[in-house]
Amino acid sequence: MPGETPIEARLAALEDAVRELRQQVAQPPNRDWLERLIGSQRDEQAFEEVITLGREFRATGVVPKDAL
Repeated sequence: MPGETPIEARLAALEDAVRELRQQVAQPPNRDWLERLIGSQRDEQAFEEVITLGREFRATGVVPKDAL
């Protein structure tokens, strides 16, 4: 703003930042995303295949040929 001293400009910037932070805090984060995700792929055939291939890889350290 014209005519402000450096300290007044800094104070105005701080007030703006605090206002933005208060708005962010007023809106709670969406924390249920993980609950919606857990088990959502359980009945999918591709998911079961990924689980099986992952187990094979961890057991042997080799990527199964049919996985490629």
